[in-house]
Formats: sequence, structure tokens, C-alpha cells
Amino acid sequence: MKILSAAQTRLLDQATIAEQQLTSTTLMERAASAFAEWFFGRFDTFDAGEILILCGPGNNGGDGLAVARLLHQASYAVRVALLPAAQRSPDWQHNRERLPAAVPVAEIGENQLPEISAGLLVIDALFGTGLSRPLEGLPAALVAHLNEAKAHVVAIDIPSGLFTDAPQAADTAIVKADHTVSFSLPKLAFLLPQNAEYVGEWHVEDIQLSGQFIADATTSWHYTDATAMAGALPARPKFSHKGTFGHALLLAGSRGKIGAAVLTANACLRSGVGLLTVQVPGCGYDILQVSAPEAMCLTDPHPDYISELPDLTPYQAVGIGPGLGQDAASLAVLRQLLEVAAGSSETRSKPLPLVIDADALNLHGQYRELLKQLPENTVLTPHPKEFERLTERARDDYHRLELLRGFAQQYRCLVVLKGAYTCLATPDGELHFNSTGNPGMATGGSGDVLTGLLLALRADARLLPFQAVRLGVYAHGLAGDLAAAHTGHAGLVAGDIVRHIGPALMRM
Repeated sequence: MKILSAAQTRLLDQATIAEQQLTSTTLMERAASAFAEWFFGRFDTFDAGEILILCGPGNNGGDGLAVARLLHQASYAVRVALLPAAQRSPDWQHNRERLPAAVPVAEIGENQLPEISAGLLVIDALFGTGLSRPLEGLPAALVAHLNEAKAHVVAIDIPSGLFTDAPQAADTAIVKADHTVSFSLPKLAFLLPQNAEYVGEWHVEDIQLSGQFIADATTSWHYTDATAMAGALPARPKFSHKGTFGHALLLAGSRGKIGAAVLTANACLRSGVGLLTVQVPGCGYDILQVSAPEAMCLTDPHPDYISELPDLTPYQAVGIGPGLGQDAASLAVLRQLLEVAAGSSETRSKPLPLVIDADALNLHGQYRELLKQLPENTVLTPHPKEFERLTERARDDYHRLELLRGFAQQYRCLVVLKGAYTCLATPDGELHFNSTGNPGMATGGSGDVLTGLLLALRADARLLPFQAVRLGVYAHGLAGDLAAAHTGHAGLVAGDIVRHIGPALMRM
């Protein structure tokens, strides 16, 4: 699913009108009807009580007026408050004339702000995606009044005052919505942490916008949903064998952190790898043999950390980092791995797929010259702090996306920036936001599970690098969602995610 800019969204509306031979008012009615249908499913007339609809002077306000009419016709108690304006859009005028006289309408003034009690259900239809400058004056005062009232707010298309795809100053007046109902495609603003308090829970309702325009549109932003991932995992041939799905090597663990190696190994095994070998320090041998008996275990000569790199000839992919520690000997192993994996040795003619996480990322942050040695299509899985160590401190979430995109392009790698709506950056400059996952996954070991899952999929030669990583990120989040259905968010631990990887992959 593509994510379009505000300018592209306006062009999309125009293309839909031309292609489907609609009037703009017909398209507005379609959007209002979609919103109303969502509203009917969420609030019945008793639960809703009185509903205040705040309408601006543009087409977002026109949407609000159309929604007021539809809710009134469905027997909801509705009142409307209008922002004054010297000029209003033609579609606004059309829907103002269609509003039944029985719906109370008041104009908002500096000394006539609408009464908003705590818990009142308010529909925000003040300003939409066309907004390009911060609110000021009466609109800003109204937004502050609404936010202070602690009302229950539902925004049409986007919370008023929020830019669709650009950062804003911290003191900008923006409606804090509990729900945002958008149309056909999500907005970039919905996916960034700094906007969460404004967007609330967002929903996308289909209004049959031009599929051809969307298909032809050029964008760096994409949203990975269930439709995109249906059939993404190739079926297993009847006469397949262990070698069909690859042999992976995992370098992980140090004294006190062998659990990270165990979680990563079990996730890799549950993700369909043909064979898995895990190298752990001497202190981890017994633990790994008991906790992951399906994996073969190499014991490093050092009891406390990884100090040697084994022969890489047997392996189709290598993962390194979970629980690794940052000892000088482990750094040397990482350097050697990068050199051999790049295909510069006599035993390897092409790059060996790598998945780099945790302490291996932190070592890259300390010794940035290592970044220049990354083989093409290496997978890095940082959380925001780890990514900051690789690059710089981001001014805001939009700047972080710029850094992420540039980093993946510069080093020709696949970067998985973990968090809500985990973002995958590709070497060609695309950013893919993930739709699965939940707050319960913010727990120790969740990232180790992702590393194991990605390692298994990168060892599978049937999948191209981007396909494998996008599939792994989606499956990881889906496994967390399936697990949370049993444990709840607070009770979720990383091992629960491992146990649900199989069912998650089965869905794909």
C-alpha cells in the first residue's frame, strides 16, 4: 500500500473525479458516507449522546456538514459549530444548504467558543490535509479550548492542525483526537511516534479512489499490510530436504547473556531454516544444547565471549550480535566476518548474507569505518538508540526517516528500524512501514527473536533480500499479535513470540 504526500492526495481526488466522471460533491458525499458507516459501527445513538461537529471553511468542513446531515438522519443528536470565514469552498456551501434546519448551527467567535464538556463526543472537521501553515488566532484558540476540555474526539481525515508529511514546532496547535478516520490510504503522519498523541487510533475507510493513479504514483513511502503479504512465503516442495532451506550460522551470547543466543536460535529454528549452527562462548554450551536441541553447537575457545570466527564455507547466511558483548576479541571476529562475507576470499565468490543486531551494531557505532565494509544487502536491525549511534541524533521523527533513507542508500543495506510501525529502509531509497505488532512486544528479547527470524529467511535462497526482510518483519509482528491474544500486552514475553512464529508464517 502506497503512502502519498498531501500534494499527491489532492491530485488523487482530482484524478478520481475525472476518471469516474463524478462531481466533487459526489466524492465528498462518498467520504462522508464512509465516515458515517464507521461511526455507526463504533457509537450507537445512546452511547454517543450529544455530538458536536466543528466545521472549518474548506472541504474538510464540508465533510463535517455532510456527516452532520447523515448522523441527524440516523437519529443522532447533532449540533454544529462553524468557524467564521470571508470565503468558503463551493462544496462547503453545497452541504451547508443541504443541512436540515432541525440541526442547531452556531458560529464560533473569540468570545463565543462552543461549550465543550468533559467526555462530550466531538467530530473534528476544521482543517484537512491541505493545511500548510500552523494554526493561529481563533482556530488555534478553538483547538486549545477543545484539547483542554478532555472531550472524546474523532477527526475526519486528519486531526486539524497536523501536517500530513512534514514536521511542526512543539508548540503548534493540533487537535488531540482519540480516533482519526482517513480515506483509502494512511498518511505518513499517522506512523510517527511524535504524532501519536494527536492521531490516536487511526482507521482507513475505502472510498474507491482512482486505482490507476495510485498504481502510477511515485513515492518512497509504503505500508505493508495483510494484502501485500498474502502468499509472500513460498510453499515447501514435497521433495524438499534440509539443504533446500539453507544452513545458517549464529554468533551470539556472552557470559550472562546466553539467553539472547537461545531466543535467537529458537526463533531461527521456528522460522523454517534447514540447519542452524550456533557458536557460543564456553559458558553457553550446556545451556544451548538443552534449550535448543535442534541446533548444532560450536563452542568458542573463550569461556566468556566469542573470540574466533569459524570456517564460513558451509553457511548460506550468518547472524551476529544478540548478547555478543563488545570485547576486543569479539570486535576482531566482527571485522573478520565482514571481510570474508564480502566475497574477497578465495573460498567465496559472492557476498554472504549477514544479519547484524545488538552489540554488533554498537561496535559499528564505535568503529564507523566498519560500515564501509558491509556487504551489499546486509540486514541491520537497530532500535532508535542504536541507529542514533550509527548516524546522529535526529531532530524529530521526520529527520530520522531522512537519516534512515540516506544510510540505507549510502551503504547499500537493508535497515530495519524497530518500533511501532517498524520501518524497513532499502538500498534504492524506499521506506516500508509495517502494520503488525503491539505494545506488548516492547520487552527484552523481542529483537533477538526478529534477528533469528530474519536469519532463517535470508538463508532461504528462494527469497530475494527485500522479500525476505519484509516478510520477516511482518511475520514477527504478527506472531506478537497472535501471542498477545493469549497473554495480553503486559504478560507477553519474547518466548511467546517464538511459539507463534509458525502460525504467523502459516498465514502467509
